[in-house]
Amino acid sequence: MKIWCQHGSEHSANLVMIGHFKDETGANRVKAIIDELTRQVREEESKGTLTIGDPPERYSKTMLDFLLKLNIGAIGPGELEQFAYDVNVTLEGKDLVLTTDEYDVSAFLKVMFLEGARIEVYSAHYHPEGEYGRRRR
Repeated sequence: MKIWCQHGSEHSANLVMIGHFKDETGANRVKAIIDELTRQVREEESKGTLTIGDPPERYSKTMLDFLLKLNIGAIGPGELEQFAYDVNVTLEGKDLVLTTDEYDVSAFLKVMFLEGARIEVYSAHYHPEGEYGRRRR
C-alpha cells in the first residue's frame, strides 16, 4: 500500500511573508494601512460593490478615493479581494509578519514594498525551522 503525502494546490501555501522595516514606525504604519484596506474591502463587499471570486475591472469611486487618500496606486482592482482572505498580520518590533494559506499575496507585498520594507517570503511547509515557521492563529 502506498501512502500519498503531498500538499494540495488549494489553500495550502502555509506562506510566511516578513516585512523588515528600519524602525517600528514603518511596521506600525503598514499594519495600519493593511487594517484600513481590509476594513474598506469588507465594507465594499457588504455593499455589493466588490464580489469575492469575481474581481472588478475598475475601482469603485469610494475605493479609488480611499486608495488616493492612502497614496497607494500600485494595487490593481483585481488584487483588492486579497484583503478579504484569511490572513494573520502581526507586529514583531520592526518586523511585520503575515501568515496565510493563500498564494495570492501581491497586494500585501506591494504595500510593504511601497513603505520601504525588505521582504522575505517562504513556505513554512519547507522551512519550518524559521522563526515564524509554525502557524500562529
